[in-house]
Amino acid sequence: MKRFTVVILLNLIIVTSIFAQKREKTPIGGRPNIKGDLFLELGFNTLNNKPSELNTEFFKSRTFNIYYQYPINIGEKSGFTFNPGIGIASDKFAFEGGKNLFNNPEIGPNSSKLLPVTEVYGNNINVGVNNVGINFLEVPLEFRYHFNKNNYDKSVRFAFGGKVGYLFQAQTKISYTNPAGLERKIKDRQDFGFNQFRYGVHARLGFPGFNLWGYYGLNEVFQKNKGPFNTQATQFNFGVSVALF
Repeated sequence: MKRFTVVILLNLIIVTSIFAQKREKTPIGGRPNIKGDLFLELGFNTLNNKPSELNTEFFKSRTFNIYYQYPINIGEKSGFTFNPGIGIASDKFAFEGGKNLFNNPEIGPNSSKLLPVTEVYGNNINVGVNNVGINFLEVPLEFRYHFNKNNYDKSVRFAFGGKVGYLFQAQTKISYTNPAGLERKIKDRQDFGFNQFRYGVHARLGFPGFNLWGYYGLNEVFQKNKGPFNTQATQFNFGVSVALF
């Protein structure tokens, strides 16, 4: 996953350089003269329309996204821009009760069920890290309205649009210590019944260098009858973001 992520990030840098204007020196703390935005998003995620068994721990269920978006003006000083982009989105789910996803052999290889980690690896273990991560290559598309029509970079703005993502990796990560003091770290990479594609709507309230954002998934997180409890859960993410340039 690390090598794949590095390749994607290098591609993002190449795309950025293609669209970038000639860079000029700026004062310390100033914004480089590069066309577009590189957003770093931090936040939390949760599942909607789910059984209580799929409740997640709030602070351990985190989201990390990085996107580059290029502005296309709509009209002259209209305040509106169209901003397509590309990026990587990573979500981690930590289920309550020390549970995690495991393959469901009754359904097949691309499936999952939710079990306590102690039921799989032993009742007398001390569980440390315990989460499932999903990583997407995403294309965000949004329209923005800038309240300061003379200087978009220094304007408060509102954005609304959608995102389409392709799942390139899903894995569980579990670490525990057994009664003999042996530490084990286990990463299990498989599909777990997750949908290969996801899409949804998102909104952003932005200030110069700082944004509040939210995302609501429109399709189900798991494929039909492939996830735990045949869930039809959808996803909701929210958080803050900063513009690196």
